[in-house]
Formats: sequence, C-alpha cells, structure tokens
Amino acid sequence: LISCYRKPKTKRAKRFLEKREPKLNENTKNAMLIKGGNANLTVTEVLKDIYAVKKPFAVLYKRKNITRPFEDQTSLEFFSKKSDCSLFLFGSHNKKRPNNLIIGRMFDYHVLDMIELGVEKFVALKDIKNSKCPEGTKPMLIFAGDVFDVNEEYRRLKSLLIDFFRGPTVPNIRLAGLEYVLHFTAVDGKIYMRSYKVLLKKSGCKIPRIELEEMGPSLDLVMRRTHLASDDLYKLSLKQPKGLKPKKKKNISHDALGTTYGRIHMQKQDLSKLQTRKMKGLKKRPAEKSAQNDGAAPKKSKSA
Repeated sequence: LISCYRKPKTKRAKRFLEKREPKLNENTKNAMLIKGGNANLTVTEVLKDIYAVKKPFAVLYKRKNITRPFEDQTSLEFFSKKSDCSLFLFGSHNKKRPNNLIIGRMFDYHVLDMIELGVEKFVALKDIKNSKCPEGTKPMLIFAGDVFDVNEEYRRLKSLLIDFFRGPTVPNIRLAGLEYVLHFTAVDGKIYMRSYKVLLKKSGCKIPRIELEEMGPSLDLVMRRTHLASDDLYKLSLKQPKGLKPKKKKNISHDALGTTYGRIHMQKQDLSKLQTRKMKGLKKRPAEKSAQNDGAAPKKSKSA
C-alpha cells in the first residue's frame, strides 16, 4: 500500500491516491468477505453466495484469517485500507457460536459498528433450480416487522443491511430492470432473508402482472452480539459536505402532497389607472364621459 504521506513519483501512484481522496460524491461502497480460521463448509458457502449477490462491488478473501473482530479489530482495519472497502462480512464457526457471521461497516478505516448473526438454516443459490438475475443487478430491499423501527439494535441492523446490499446510486429507473427483490422479515427474535426474481407477466393492460420466484440464497438468522457506535460518532459519520446540501430558496414552500408554492412580492398598484378597454367598440361614449365629469355637459357634435 502506497503511503499517503509520501509524494507519488509515478503517474500510476498519483492516480491511485487521487482515487482514494475524499470526494463530493463518493464511489459505491465495496464489501470484503473474510473467512475465519475455523470456518466450516456452511459458512464458506454463505460467503460465496453473498459474494455472488454483491458482485462486482465485493472482494472475497479465500484464505483463512485467524482473527476475532469483537476482541481485536486491527486486522479488519488493515484489510479495509488494503482493499479500500468500507463494508465487511466475517464468517467463522466454533462450538460456542456455530455458523457465525459478523456484518459491519467502517468509518475513516475504523470499525463503526458490527452485529453478530447466527445462521440457523441456509439454502444455497445452487440448491434452487430457477433462473438467476445477471451480475450487478441492483436489488429492491423490503423490510417487514415492527421491531425494525422499535428496537435500536434492529434499527441499526436495518441500516447496515441497506448499506450492504443497496448497490450503486442510479439517476433513472427502468421497469424491466426491477427484477431482483431482497426481503428481510424480523419476527419472534429471528431474521428471515429471502431473495426473489421478479417475473413480469401479461395482464391485458399496460401494467404487467407481477410474480415472485424464489431464487436464493435463503437464510434464517438470529442476532447474537452487537458492537454499536456511540450517538456522537454515528452522527459524525452521517455528516454531509456543504456542497451536497440543497440551497434554501426564498419564498418557496411545499405542502404534505409535495406541491410547490411560490410567493411573489410586487409593489402596490393604482387600479384606477389600469387600462382595461382596448377595443373600439368598448370605448366610453361621450355621455358616459360627461357623467363621470360631475355632470358636465357633453361636447356638441360638429354640424355637417
């Protein structure tokens, strides 16, 4: 890794450092998937399937790494700097915590928050014999369960999952591109993750009929340990640069339905001098003019 404190000597090193500099609009977040020193076959398959879903914004480390993120986070921070990844998924397995996954994110190359999940049931991509979505498809995320909005740990987990699976930010949406759904349900202390492919069927009108076909992977998870950032640090990580904040426009307001209202300030007008009659047929007659001039006699018409 090229040190940020040394001046680059080659154009390649300069481009490398420019790519990692802070930007007004940051790149799509990358995720690193790391296998622990005692990972079993189930955890390995989970990491491979999540990598297949997350590609191309993911890095899969195939070698085993003997580390414990809740006790020592230095190795995760090292890999984060090396691969320029701000999200991570760590998989391990032992007798005390079987089929263990730790999902988390970084802030300034330091662990911001992470949540430990246990895999109770897993169905792989290859076990479901249905057609798959192409690589790099942006998923639609659905969260079901009141606990995602009530409990602070589940609320932070929801934020983590959105960060992990949201994919790139797109300016426009195409109807045919909405073909992948990730559904998370929290009920009875468990989190059920299901993935579906959207099928657009004929309906006899412009709007197609929607059907969901299970695609995989499928996970039944249970929450274990949590390491959440303090409120001050979490608030700092959400801070946006001034260039991204929308400028306030004066005299413009919006209602609850999103309608825009504008207010115009004008000088006071003298309505008595307002010209309203411009047609010949609508001009005032001499009798009308005389009535307005306090009963003055009308002008005599010229004799022939």
